[in-house]
This record gives sequence, C-alpha cells and structure tokens, in this order.
Amino acid sequence: MADPRRTVDAVWRIEGARIVATLAKMTNDVVLAEDLAQEAVVDALRQWPEAGIPRNPGAWLTAVAKRKAIDTWRRRERLDERYRAMAHDLSGAGAAADAGESIDDDVLRLVFIACHPVLAREAQVALTLRLIGGLTSEEIARLFLVPVATIQQRIVRAKKTLAAAGVPFEVPDPSEWRSRLGGVLGVVYLIFTEGYAATSGDHWLRTDLANEALRLARVLAGLTPREPEAHALVALMELQASRFGARVRADGTPILLADQDRRRWDHGQIARGQAALARADALGRGRGSYALQAAIAQCHARAPSVADTDWDRIVLLYEALGRIAPNPVVELNRAVAVAMATGPASALRIVDDLADEGALRGSALLPSVRGELLARLGRAQEAHAEFVTAAALTANTRERDVLLAKAAAQR
Repeated sequence: MADPRRTVDAVWRIEGARIVATLAKMTNDVVLAEDLAQEAVVDALRQWPEAGIPRNPGAWLTAVAKRKAIDTWRRRERLDERYRAMAHDLSGAGAAADAGESIDDDVLRLVFIACHPVLAREAQVALTLRLIGGLTSEEIARLFLVPVATIQQRIVRAKKTLAAAGVPFEVPDPSEWRSRLGGVLGVVYLIFTEGYAATSGDHWLRTDLANEALRLARVLAGLTPREPEAHALVALMELQASRFGARVRADGTPILLADQDRRRWDHGQIARGQAALARADALGRGRGSYALQAAIAQCHARAPSVADTDWDRIVLLYEALGRIAPNPVVELNRAVAVAMATGPASALRIVDDLADEGALRGSALLPSVRGELLARLGRAQEAHAEFVTAAALTANTRERDVLLAKAAAQR
C-alpha cells in the first residue's frame, strides 16, 4: 500500500503549481490560494492514512481546497453569483472538476504575478520557486546560499506586498511583457535548473520540474516571438534536457558526462534546441546570456565524445558570458573548460582566485571542481580533502554518494 505522506509530497511537487493556479483563478487572490491549498494538504495528511489514497489525489486536493474557499466566502458573508457558479461546478465528483479549465494559462498567470514589478527581484525568485517549483524554504535557501529565515522573510513579504497592491490574477497587457520578461525568464530557468540538478533529496533529477519549466519557456517564446532571449532560453533547456535519458541509471545512480552513452541523448530534442537558437540568432540583436549558454550546450550536443568536444570554443563562449553576466558559477564553469582545453594547472589558478575572493562559500561546487583538478594533477591527498568537503556541503544524497566515491578513489 502506498505511503500517504510520500504520496502527498509527490503530488504537491508535481501538481502544486497547477492547484494553486486554479485556486488563484477562482479566488483572484494568490495568497489565499496558497493558504487554501496548504489546508487541503493538511486534510490529506490527516484523512488518507485512514480513508485511503483517492484515485486522483491532485483532483481531491483541488476539490477540497475549492470547498474551503466557498466556506471562507460564507464566513465572510460574501456569497454572490461567483459562489453559486462555483458551488454548481462542485456539485459532481471532485475527480473531474478541473477537466475543462485552462490549466496552462493559469500557471503562466501565476508566473507573471510572482514576477510583478512591485516585488524586488529576490522576492520574485523566492516566490516563484515556492509557488511554481514547489521548493521548500530550506531548498531555496540552499540554492542561493542564504539563511532559511531570509528566504522565509522574502516569501512572507512578497505575499503581503502582492495583497497590499491588489495585484490581479491575470497575464499583463502585451505592452508590459517586455518589462517583465527578463525576470520571468530568469525564474523559469532557475526552476529548470533545480529539475536538472536537484539541490536536495534522493533524486539526481526532477524531470517533472524541468519539463514544466521547459513548457513555460515555450509558451513565453510564443507570446514574445521577437525576443531573442526567449527563444534562446528554449534552446538552452531543450539541449540540456536532451541528456536526461543518459544522466541516470535505472536505480537512479548519476552518470557523469564523460560516462554517458550519447546514443541515448534525445536527438530530436537536440534538433529542436538548435532550431530555437537559430531563431534567436535570426532576430539579429546579438547573443545574450541564454544564447551564449545555449551555444555552449550546442558544443556538447554536437560532440561525439568528451575528448572530441570543441573546448577552445567553449572557453571563448564562457569568457563572453562572463563579460555580459559576471557570476562566480560562470567563472567556475570557465575553469572546467580551461582544464579540458589547456590542462588542470591553469584552471586551478582560476579556481583558487575564486576561493580567495570567498566566492561560492557554503556551496559544494567549488571544492568539487577543485578536487577534480587536484586529482588530475596527482595531488591525491588534497583532492580527497576537497571531495570530502564538497560531500559535506551538498544536501542531495545522490551527489553526496558521487563525491564520496571520488574521495575514496584518491586514498
């Protein structure tokens, strides 16, 4: 028999964004929508262990939350035509209650609301990862290397700000899309990134999350066909997602790039990614950060092996990316490419400079890369220490296992 608690967790991660979006459309209140959804989750945790897991858990949560919304309106003595319409909608079984609703549009509206200009960028990111990505405050905090309390404060403040501003549950007018597009694309890619390499938990990949982010990016590109970075983001996601089938074994064990069977990469998805990058380039406005990252992913997609990859070109692309979007992660990735192009010694100098600057403190990324470089230089004892440090810093059990295995290989 399925574990109710695990089922609730899985359903929330997969369908949470759609449930909140559906409720927000019904109530025109994002804050209330999430509260209602969380109350339904509490009911599920209390009822399912005794009554059993319903056939359609997501529809059950949605129906219960909708009924709670009606109860809220009743208590506030605000029954009106909308209440009667929703009550009629709920008169049948909950399992089919949402069949006719425009779920995709609702999730997109939720993204635009979370990226509303009344919110600071940090608040936009935190709220979107919470509402759309279904990430916990702890997971978001680890992603951005800040205290959990900081993330919790950002989310609470963002909700209060949206409520105070009376932000409607709707996609803004097309005239407003461009001003919000940068923030929207940024948080959608962060959701994809969490799906591509989960920051915590027992899974290396969260394909459901990555696929939802890719779907949203495709919709956004369709809404803004003259925006090259929208097409470039689609290209980047398509090219990276093409490797999913080769990144884990049947038991969930990670397979690193050098060991992947490239015949298992999705070549149809690679073709779609390259076509999207070509559309971005055809607009003739130069390559932005997503286009440069897509071009890097394209180099990997075209290469028959790690050894045959055009690492010199990847180094140049990272240098360009570092100039237009300076970031310690970009510099760390450049170091990896430099190691492949010219050797680990020059790459180690780049990594050591980052360490001296205090960049990526608290992240497993820097010590894991430094461990690889030291191992290639034959400095086994130092490499072992770096891998152990990296393993202690990651909250993903699969990544920890990989790092500890690398550490053991240096003994």
